[in-house]
Amino acid sequence: MRPYQNEADAVEIGDLKVENRLDRITIYGRIDLTRDKAGGEYARALKQLFDDVVRTLQDDPALPEHVAPPKAPVMKRNPFA
Repeated sequence: MRPYQNEADAVEIGDLKVENRLDRITIYGRIDLTRDKAGGEYARALKQLFDDVVRTLQDDPALPEHVAPPKAPVMKRNPFA
């Protein structure tokens, strides 16, 4: 995944979901970093993800101070019902 490059990329690391956006990376779910080979693989994948995010942010000279939070969806009446 190339952070902040598109609105389509998504990855899963364990039960953790990571969604790419142009202005944010959304992470949700749960992950256990167990003290075994599987935990090590998850930890390396998370480290790579965060290293890529940090590098992308550090390399952008035009970062704004803040990005507005996403707008909550608005429910509208179905005109066909």
